[in-house]
Amino acid sequence: MHEKPILVIMAAGMGSRYGGLKQIDPVGPSGEAIIDYSLYDARRAGFETVVFIIKHEIEEPFKAAVGARAVKAGFEVRYAYQQLDCLPEGFAVPEGRVKPWGTAHAILTAEQAIGNAPFAVINADDYYGPQGFKLVYDYLSSHADSDRYAWSMVGFLLGNTVSANGSVSRGVCVTDEHSSLVSVTERTCIEPYDGGIHYTEDGGETWNDLPSDTVVSMNLWGFTPGYVAEAKAGFVDFLQKNLPVNPLKCEYYLPSVVTAALQRGDADVHVLTSPDKWHGITYREDKPELVDALRQMSDEGLYPKASLFG
Repeated sequence: MHEKPILVIMAAGMGSRYGGLKQIDPVGPSGEAIIDYSLYDARRAGFETVVFIIKHEIEEPFKAAVGARAVKAGFEVRYAYQQLDCLPEGFAVPEGRVKPWGTAHAILTAEQAIGNAPFAVINADDYYGPQGFKLVYDYLSSHADSDRYAWSMVGFLLGNTVSANGSVSRGVCVTDEHSSLVSVTERTCIEPYDGGIHYTEDGGETWNDLPSDTVVSMNLWGFTPGYVAEAKAGFVDFLQKNLPVNPLKCEYYLPSVVTAALQRGDADVHVLTSPDKWHGITYREDKPELVDALRQMSDEGLYPKASLFG
C-alpha cells in the first residue's frame, strides 16, 4: 500500500506582481484568504498532510496566519524553505542574484518534507475550486509508477481562466486520444476580446484565436516521488547551461522537468479536466471579481457561511 497523497503548496513568492503578501490577503466573506479555500477543498478531497514551501523572511507571519488555519482545518503541517543557497555541490549563488531559482527548485527544497509520498502541487495564490483537488487526490490514490512515471495534471478550460483586466500567460496543453499530455506550450500574452480569446507573440502585431475550451495548465499537478529525483538530476544540467548566460534571472520551472520526462518517454501525464472556474489575482482589479464569486459560492452553500474552519 503506497503512502497517502500529500499536498504541496508553493508559497515562497510573495505576490510581487501587485504588492503585499497576497497569500494572506482577505478575499472571502469572513476574511478568508485564497489559500484557505485551497486548504478547505483539499481537506474535503481527502488530503491530510500539507507542506508549505516558504521563505524564512515570511516565516513568522505565514505560520501565524496560514499555518495555524491549516492545523485548524485538520492537517498535519510541514514546512520547507526555498532559499537561494540551496544548490547542488559545486555551485554558488551568483553575485547580485535575488530571484528564486523557480518552481522546480521549490519542489527540490521540499524533498525531505515530501518523503516517499505521492503529492499534488499548487500555487498558494490561486483559487482552483473543489473539483481539481478531488480529481488529483483520487488519481494519486489509485495510480502508481510502472515502467513509466504515473503523473497527472488538472487542466482548466481557457475561458474559465482569462482576466478581463489584461493579458495572462497560460500553458496551452495538447493531449492524445487517451487524455495523456503530449505537450505544454507557454503562451505569454492571452486576452479576451469581443469575438473570443486570442494571443500574440509579437507584441500585438498579429493575433491568433484560441477556443475557449482549450485545456490549459494552472500549475495543479499530481506527482509520484520520482518527480523529485528527476528534478534533482535535471537541476545540475540546468545550472551548467544557464548560469553562464543568464546568472541573475534564469529559472528552473516545474513543467520543464515534466516536458523532459515526456520527451524521453519516461512519464505518462494523465490530464484531468476540471469544470470549475479558476481565479487568480494577476491584476489588482481582479480582486473584486474574486470577492463577488466567493460570496456567491458561499450563498449557494458550496462553502460555509461562517468561517471555513469553525
